[in-house]
Amino acid sequence: MARNLATPTEAELGGPRSVLVMQRRDHQRLDRLLQRVAATAGAERQETLTALCRLVFPHAFAEEAVLWPLLRRVLPDGHELTLRVEQEHQEINELFTELETTEPDTPAYEELLERITALLRADVRDEEDILLPRLQQVAGVGTLRRVGLAWMVVRRTAPTRPHPVVARRPPGNSLAALPLSPLDRSRDRLDQLSRRAPGRIARGCGRVSRALAATAGVVEHLPPLRRGEDPSTRA
Repeated sequence: MARNLATPTEAELGGPRSVLVMQRRDHQRLDRLLQRVAATAGAERQETLTALCRLVFPHAFAEEAVLWPLLRRVLPDGHELTLRVEQEHQEINELFTELETTEPDTPAYEELLERITALLRADVRDEEDILLPRLQQVAGVGTLRRVGLAWMVVRRTAPTRPHPVVARRPPGNSLAALPLSPLDRSRDRLDQLSRRAPGRIARGCGRVSRALAATAGVVEHLPPLRRGEDPSTRA
């Protein structure tokens, strides 16, 4: 049995539809994006950070909604294992939220980026070296592929921006996805349009995007969206 996910072939991990293979692909793409963030500046770096967010947050949401509940059911120490990763996810959400309001290319901004990069890399190591190999030990190929399908569906419909207020566990995070996913994805389209449109249209897109952001900020504070979370996640 593989000790981590770094070296096994796709076949050894259950094939291309296995959740282990899907997770590793996302982690490989994450590594490439982090390298690009470190090597770029200005508008190119901002575009790379946008792509990073669109990868990180749906990926983490799918883990929290699909994978970690499964691990808590099938592993005697599943609660402790997943809690550590949920705490990392919470900190990543908080740091990205702070980054959004920090002036780019300042020492404070660079420090936040360094902390985010280190935390994302630590999160990958915890998952590939500990959690996912443990899942492979207790789940057959059929289960890995069924979970992979559920993970992929959730990932493709999940929120795409940081929401540090909502729960990192069901049912709160599942409830949060219903309003926050369309709000986030509408903002993504508006922001993309504003970068390409002439000035007046771009300003209009920006105003609508900010209004949607304010709506999301109100929604994520609704009490039901905090249900299910372990209190120590925010310690």
